[in-house]
Amino acid sequence: MHADGGATTTLAAALRTLRDTAEGVGFSLDVPGVERARYERAELVHQLDDYVLPRLARLDAPLLTVVGGSTGAGKSTVVNSLVRAAVTPSGVLRPTTRSPVLVCHPDDLPWFSDTRVLPELTRTSGAGADHATLQLVPSNALAPGLAFLDAPDIDSVVAANRRLAGQLLAAADLWLFVTTAARYADAVPWDVLETAASRGTALAVLLDRVPPGAERDVAAHLHEMLVAHGLGAAPLFVVPETALEDGLLPDPVVTPLRRWFDDLARDAAGRAAVIRRTLDGALDSLRPRAAALALHARAQSDVASRLRTDVRTAYAAALDEVDDGMRDGALLRGEVLARWQEFVGTGELLRALQDRVGRWRDQLTAAFTGRPQPGGDLTVALESGVALLVHSAAERAAERAAVSWRSGAAGTGLLRASDQRLDRVSPGFRDDAERTVRDWQGAVLDLVRREGGDRRTTARAAAYGVNATGLLVMIAVFATTSVLAPPIEVAVAGGTTVLSQKVLEAVFGDQAVRALADRARADLLDRVAALLGREEDRFAALLHRHATHPDDAAALERAASAVERAR
Repeated sequence: MHADGGATTTLAAALRTLRDTAEGVGFSLDVPGVERARYERAELVHQLDDYVLPRLARLDAPLLTVVGGSTGAGKSTVVNSLVRAAVTPSGVLRPTTRSPVLVCHPDDLPWFSDTRVLPELTRTSGAGADHATLQLVPSNALAPGLAFLDAPDIDSVVAANRRLAGQLLAAADLWLFVTTAARYADAVPWDVLETAASRGTALAVLLDRVPPGAERDVAAHLHEMLVAHGLGAAPLFVVPETALEDGLLPDPVVTPLRRWFDDLARDAAGRAAVIRRTLDGALDSLRPRAAALALHARAQSDVASRLRTDVRTAYAAALDEVDDGMRDGALLRGEVLARWQEFVGTGELLRALQDRVGRWRDQLTAAFTGRPQPGGDLTVALESGVALLVHSAAERAAERAAVSWRSGAAGTGLLRASDQRLDRVSPGFRDDAERTVRDWQGAVLDLVRREGGDRRTTARAAAYGVNATGLLVMIAVFATTSVLAPPIEVAVAGGTTVLSQKVLEAVFGDQAVRALADRARADLLDRVAALLGREEDRFAALLHRHATHPDDAAALERAASAVERAR
């Protein structure tokens, strides 16, 4: 029968949400446990796709028994012996089963041909070419409602085979675990058996190749181990060491196992009970598995947060460096000093400052009336000096951020994944810095024009005043922490600070000077912060592409809770 409509539809929708949420969690950062997290996520998604959702939609679909076990345990021989035909290859070469083989009654073939079941595997009626191909073999030797799938070795030397074996076992209604007297205590099979126990998967065990006379003792020990692992209810079948007949186990040896499966095939209620037990076990396992994934997701988010903080700290320090460099007067040395001395002359203006400010201003206006606009070289020198300061700070920030990221595997992996060198500034950054300073210089002139628009000057004097006074504002920004501080003179230009302050006081009045310089300085810092922010965004964008979203852990928990409510 089909599952009931409304409740099943709600549960299926909740399961699909959990499936999509789990698949969307990146687990890209190289943090401790990430490989396990990726494996567990893939396992969860595969089981929902391969088993839970298709089985929930059709509880009356044929029961799928996956035959699994270690290398050389004789899985293929057991399948062939159950159907009395060589439907799946067996031999001495390992690994023998390279692609899975599914054997079912012809009437059940349409169900397994549908890609709703094991959707990632390509169907074929001939021999499978690789592990991603599922060979479908119809056989009248099997009763309708029962199918066998011969899976690759769980301990195969081929990693793809091991992954596929785990995926197929998670898609089983019933797992027939095949082991031998020589290997039943190996660690790898018991790891898989414990997974089956934790998920409530229905299980039967076949102990193969038991030396004559040792059947009772070996079977008793294996049963003790099954009980210790919570699997004591699993039926246990014993096959003694015996010669094969045409590649098959002698019929009397395999009859008990075949009879058990035949009874299961004829018993619809028994099959339904096995299916419901395994389906319920799979559903029961979802919440703790989602919780484990959520823990991994939080670990990813924590590391991503630390990486973001490292970058922010590096670029905040860069902005502080620029601010300090603007305040300590260092920019007013070298080329800027030479251009400043050309701008103010060889001392006449400094001597003029001994007279009243008003008389000095009149002399200054008369001296420059009708002359070309002064200060062009000084403007260029300031632009170059500030751009160099910003460029150097950005270089150090990029290097600090990259060094910090390289101190851990997660950051190292991200830097390796980047398509650009993040430990250096972006190509063209110096040009961007110079453009930023030029734009700021233009903004300072606009500020001077607005603040001095009501001053009574002649047209030519006003024109001179905007450009020259704008330069003096820039000099004031870089000369002292505050242009109105009690006489602080930076030891450059033989009195730069004093001259800038006196001229600004003459043009604007002493009360407006502090605000004017502070506004200009704040504007430049804002522009530099935006420029450095774009550099910081290179790291942030790389992290955004690879890091787990901070809400992923909570989203997983919400999705798992929704499944529980729907159940």
